[in-house]
Amino acid sequence: MDFGQLYHFLFETFEGIGCLIAIGLVISIIACIIMERRTRKRFVSREAEEDDWSFFDDDDDEEKDQ
Repeated sequence: MDFGQLYHFLFETFEGIGCLIAIGLVISIIACIIMERRTRKRFVSREAEEDDWSFFDDDDDEEKDQ
């Protein structure tokens, strides 16, 4: 398969465009996982402060009430 055929497949067919989108999603997910792990390692020893907030603060309050 030469470059012209590869270009035609990737950019001019629905299957090729689907492959490009899938590859982009996989790379994005891998990058997010790596960044999340690095962040958790950096802040693992940090204690929570009173003014810290989280998207899941409401869930924590409900669990404490039960």
